[in-house]
Amino acid sequence: MPEGHTIHRLAQDYAAAFLGTHPRATSPQGTFAPAATLLTGAELTRTEAHGKHLFLGFRDTDWIHIHLGLFGKVTFGPAPEPPPTGTVRLRLANDTTYVDLRGPTTCALITPPEKQAIHDRLGPDPLRGDADPDRAHRRITRSRTTIAALLMDQKVIAGVGNVYRAEVLFRHGIDPYRAGKDITPAEWDAIWTDLVDLMHEGVRNNRIDTVRPEHTPEAMGRPPRVDDHGGEVYVYRRAGLPCHVCGGEIRTAGLAARNLFWCPACQRP
Repeated sequence: MPEGHTIHRLAQDYAAAFLGTHPRATSPQGTFAPAATLLTGAELTRTEAHGKHLFLGFRDTDWIHIHLGLFGKVTFGPAPEPPPTGTVRLRLANDTTYVDLRGPTTCALITPPEKQAIHDRLGPDPLRGDADPDRAHRRITRSRTTIAALLMDQKVIAGVGNVYRAEVLFRHGIDPYRAGKDITPAEWDAIWTDLVDLMHEGVRNNRIDTVRPEHTPEAMGRPPRVDDHGGEVYVYRRAGLPCHVCGGEIRTAGLAARNLFWCPACQRP
């Protein structure tokens, strides 16, 4: 599932291609056809992301709510738009660009109150200017749940996925199994600040890089990482490999139906 930086990047990409224009909206698959008919020719006035939720605003009262889930994909291309292939849930097109949405968990036309209800149930997003990190900290300090699970809970923090969760805990030497209530205010401030910086860099570069300059392939004389997620990381998907910092073996285990990665030597209990 895409992490929050990808959704914020998509919001920027939709805005760059369609903001202020009156795109044609179609649903070749048919599922979104009635809403597409209502929106075609309407001006795209704003785009927004909160965590893993993308919002496209038309006119003053209409919003498309998109959640890609595990299988959703967005593909941009230049005009003229080709005939759609596969199951395209939503296509937007103007004189310069088209974009196809396939396989999302959610693609729905919603009202402003319905949109606000989605924001209300999500935690603060490190990529949003209105984020309140203290709100997340209050929930974390009241919980005996592991900090690794809490970081993945979108009601606590919106947009953090498996990669950022594993990497930020490693970068601050925090045992992923430590209870939320045992995270100190200073540790939380460091985690939040780091997430803000890392995720903004993810938006800029459209990939996740978490290693510090002294641990890059160039600095260490090692081969670059080869993975479909891209980017240089410390522990994510590196189970059984040596830690870039201590040389110890990276471990993995299941936690809340996701794979957890960590270095037992660098992240001691």
